[in-house]
Amino acid sequence: MQKSILITGCSSGIGLDAATSLKNSGWRVFATCRQATDCETLQAAGFESFVLDYADSESVRNAAAETLQRTGGTLDALYNNGAYGIPGFTEDIPRDAMRHLFETNLFGPFELINQVLPAMRKQGHGHIINCSSVLGLMAMRYRGPYNASKFAMEGLTDTLRLELHGSGIHAVLIEPGPITTRIRVNSQPHFEKWIDKDASVHSETYKNTIIPRLYAPVGGSPDRFELPCSAVTEKIITALNSDNPNPRYYVTKPTYLAGVFKRILSTRALDKFALRW
Repeated sequence: MQKSILITGCSSGIGLDAATSLKNSGWRVFATCRQATDCETLQAAGFESFVLDYADSESVRNAAAETLQRTGGTLDALYNNGAYGIPGFTEDIPRDAMRHLFETNLFGPFELINQVLPAMRKQGHGHIINCSSVLGLMAMRYRGPYNASKFAMEGLTDTLRLELHGSGIHAVLIEPGPITTRIRVNSQPHFEKWIDKDASVHSETYKNTIIPRLYAPVGGSPDRFELPCSAVTEKIITALNSDNPNPRYYVTKPTYLAGVFKRILSTRALDKFALRW
């Protein structure tokens, strides 16, 4: 029987690569996007695609219901991928900005999980794979809201894994480091909306460090540890093919280093390492 998976954030990057690879390998893929126009593009490419906006509870519920209606009430796997960042100093982040980011990066994914869990419980199996980050293991400057959302993603997924013990449903974390995606470009409108860089005490750092990085030309020099989206997809496929997947899958050398350093270094020593980036 053909296996089915619901994937979010499929307009580009990691989500699109995972959807394409799994579809080509025989999975029935429900490739969702936040924008209807992106869904239309995927439909034209042969995907089953419809809107899922994490920030909108009705959209989350409707997408889950659409998926289960199409499958007759079953779902083998869910991959929560969609997320975005707001670059800037934590003291410059308004409360509404933090709230909006958490709606997309945390609350939406777990509401979606809760929508599909009854079907997985009824069938007695399932894989829930959440895309975290190296920034869910170790914080870095200028990324406060994203760091916080991924730390929270780690904690809730760990809790879910414990609560699902013995159910046949597995909760898994994928933890990429630098991957070739559009996340920097996609973060630009959020930075422009929420950050008053000129009024900030850190205005010079915005001018000399953050803005040049954020608006660097697309296709410029990649991070020396950067890997393509396929590196993430490989770990997703490994987890999906396992009846007893690992709780965590690291992707890229920085994630492996962060995992090791977090276990062996003091907080002060870890801070010194993080300040170099």
